[in-house]
Amino acid sequence: MFIAMLSVLLSGAQAELATGPMQCVAEGFKFTEGPLWLPSNVLIFSDIPADTIYRADKSIFRKPSGCSNGLTLDPQGRLIAAEHKNRRVSRTEADGTVIAVADRFEGKRLNSPNDVVVRSDGTIFFTDPPYGLEGGLTGPNAELDFAGIFFITPKGEVHCLARDFKKPNGLTLSPDEKILYVGDCESSLIKAFELNSDGSSKSTRMLCEIQHPDGMKADERGNIWSTAKEGIRVISPKGELVQAIAFSQQTTNCAFGGPDGTTLYVTTPDAVYSMPARVHSATWAMKK
Repeated sequence: MFIAMLSVLLSGAQAELATGPMQCVAEGFKFTEGPLWLPSNVLIFSDIPADTIYRADKSIFRKPSGCSNGLTLDPQGRLIAAEHKNRRVSRTEADGTVIAVADRFEGKRLNSPNDVVVRSDGTIFFTDPPYGLEGGLTGPNAELDFAGIFFITPKGEVHCLARDFKKPNGLTLSPDEKILYVGDCESSLIKAFELNSDGSSKSTRMLCEIQHPDGMKADERGNIWSTAKEGIRVISPKGELVQAIAFSQQTTNCAFGGPDGTTLYVTTPDAVYSMPARVHSATWAMKK
């Protein structure tokens, strides 16, 4: 099954980075998110309402998943998951045991961790909007009064990077890991945080405005591939729109994978799609 895709090239300097058409990998889900290509050459992804992490062949990778959303791997190859239902960031140990690496900040329960990325030194960055909370930040179960961006040090300490986002969502690191990009879905913008070695921020700047940015990944050239309200937007490190990929469904997240690392996987509410790309992920060189 193929789905129609319209790509508009806006910056001739880089030529087309994605070349469609998109092909359906798997369908029939409730709401998919968090695609992740594993070193074992298997694609996994979250189905949030189903409380399940699936493989591309629709077999169950993990259930229950804590209604996981974003998924990634740490430097040891362990699965790190942002869990809506359990209001935590979890790690799956080598023996299959799932533990919490963060579920509180300053003694208060997190809202509902949404997406997560890990730096090569083991520092974990994650967003914590209130999507999974009844009534949001003013609901009966909310303990924090803000939707934050956090980082967890390799020693397990939880720190707040920013409190001024309305609905922080997708995030990704630049290839050199010096910049963290974070999208605010409600404010329709992406900001760039220049990072210190300890995970804190030196400075923050507006990267670009984009309609309802969701999950995102960086490629080896430093471009940011953001799912959005009307498809996928490829943004240069300078904030310029490089390529706009119109899509007939809402897109929720994306990830590079495939045997050679140049397949872009895209999640939508009920299905997962793939399309060829001409670049690898930002982390491809380090993995090789």
